[in-house]
Amino acid sequence: MKKSIYIVHSAVIAAIYIALTWAFAPISFGHNIFQLRVSEALCILPLFTPGAVFGLFAGCFLSNLLFGGLGIIDLVLGSLATLIGASLTYALRKKNPLIAIFPPVIVNALIVGGYLKFLLFTNIHAYVIMGYTFLGEFLAVYVLGFPLYLALKKHASKIFRNNF
Repeated sequence: MKKSIYIVHSAVIAAIYIALTWAFAPISFGHNIFQLRVSEALCILPLFTPGAVFGLFAGCFLSNLLFGGLGIIDLVLGSLATLIGASLTYALRKKNPLIAIFPPVIVNALIVGGYLKFLLFTNIHAYVIMGYTFLGEFLAVYVLGFPLYLALKKHASKIFRNNF
């Protein structure tokens, strides 16, 4: 039963991540100096279920594969950044949620911002690219994701059936 719930949570979260990334594709990808991947608002979900960790990773991987365009570096490192951020959020889930959801912001700023500098913005300082990536991720996780967290928190036991 627990394994089935984990798989369902992962699959549904991956599907929602992909749908949101596709729906907001013009602002979801790093072809501009500023990107806002709305689907990263889902990075709050590891606070509710361990299935979110793999679901976010799979959703990011498949989104980058299907809609990306920056190649293997983005596919691997972008997905890895999401996996690390989601894993750290899950590890911190019993802490203050405002602290627990910070890892995706900082990890994506460093990893994604770092490789975007070399792939697209060679004439701009790395700190500037990382800063814009930080801002986009912060907006996704805190401005969009935290209200989602507050809304889901009221009904989490019904929605996620945490049997883990």
